[in-house]
Amino acid sequence: MLITETLGFYWLAFFGIILGRYFLIAGGAYWFFYLRKPATNHKSHLTKVVWNSIRQDAELSILSAVLFAFAAAFIKSKLDAGETLLYFSIESYGGWYLVLSFLAVLILQDGYFYWLHRLFHHPLLFKWLHQGHHRSSEPTPWTSFAFDPPEALIHSLFLIAVVFLIPLHLIALIAVLMTMTIWAVLNHLGLELFPDSVLSQWFGKWLIGPKHHSRHHHKYRVHYGLYFTFWDWILKTHDPSYKSNTNSQK
Repeated sequence: MLITETLGFYWLAFFGIILGRYFLIAGGAYWFFYLRKPATNHKSHLTKVVWNSIRQDAELSILSAVLFAFAAAFIKSKLDAGETLLYFSIESYGGWYLVLSFLAVLILQDGYFYWLHRLFHHPLLFKWLHQGHHRSSEPTPWTSFAFDPPEALIHSLFLIAVVFLIPLHLIALIAVLMTMTIWAVLNHLGLELFPDSVLSQWFGKWLIGPKHHSRHHHKYRVHYGLYFTFWDWILKTHDPSYKSNTNSQK
C-alpha cells in the first residue's frame, strides 16, 4: 500500500512538472514567435495555423504528460531503492564523464528516435502510433509533444532503459530532458530562426532545425531524426530537394 501511495505521489508531482514545462516552453515560444508581433514576415505562415489544431496538439500533449509522468515516477521509485545507475557525486566518474555521458545519451536517443520514427510511418502502424502528431500539417510549438499514447509510451521506455544501462549523474539526466524539450519545441516552430549563411554551414547540415523538420511534416517520408541529420544522410532519407541555404519550406 505504501509503495502504491508513493508511486501515486511521484506521478502527480512529475505530471505537474512535465505539464508545466510543456506549457511554459511551448506556450512561451508560441507567444514570443506568434503572438508578440503577429504582423511580421511570418504572417503568411500564421494564416495557416488553425486554433483547432493547436487544441488537438495540446490535448495529445497532456495525455503524453500522463505517460511520461508514470515513467518518471517509476525511475524515481527505483532510484529510491538503489536499483538504477543514477549517481549524485561528480567525483564518482569525473567531470569529463558527465559531459561525455550527456552527449552519448543524445546520440543514442537520436538513433532510437530515428528508427522508431521511421517504423511509425509504416502504413500498417502510422494510424495507430503516429497519426496524431501529423494532424497539424503546419507544426507549431504546441505540436512538439503531441504524441499518440502508444508512441509516448515507447519514447518514455528509452529513458527508463538508459538509467539502468548507463551511469548518469542527475545533472546529465536533467540536461538531456531539457535539451529534448527545447529542441522539440524549436524544431516545431514552423519558422526558421537562423540566417541562410548559418544553415548552409556545418550547423545546418548536421543539426536538425525548424525548416529541416517542417519538411518532414510536409512530406512524411523524409527527415526522421531528432537532433542530428546523419542517419538521414546515411540511409538516404534526407530530402534530395532540400537545400539548407534556400528559403523554401516546401
